[in-house]
Amino acid sequence: QVQLVESGGGLVQPGGSLRLSCAASGFTLGYYTIGWFRQAPGKEREGVSCLSSSDSSAYYADSVKGRFTISRDNAKNTVYLQMNSLKPEDTAVYYCATSLSRCGSSWYVVIEYWGQGTQVAVSS
Repeated sequence: QVQLVESGGGLVQPGGSLRLSCAASGFTLGYYTIGWFRQAPGKEREGVSCLSSSDSSAYYADSVKGRFTISRDNAKNTVYLQMNSLKPEDTAVYYCATSLSRCGSSWYVVIEYWGQGTQVAVSS
């Protein structure tokens, strides 16, 4: 059974950090484009970051470039999103997902598997 389980969300003050984790089961993460997208109330889905299966190259949305880092631990079949210098506009539910597309700006348009999401709230 394919499953993605996110964790690590929470409430943090502006400028703070969080590390999200996404544990996969039922398939091997390293064979897929894997990434994080977020959904805030009243806003469109945003593909935050993804990691290529072929060469582990990464994509970051302009809104998070320089602040977020995506990584993958193949031994643990887990992908991470390190989020630093968080801003109130980063508040959203964050989902990890596999994509049928190559890692790039449109990776999140066609997703195959996704988790239940984890809430991130940035507020003072």
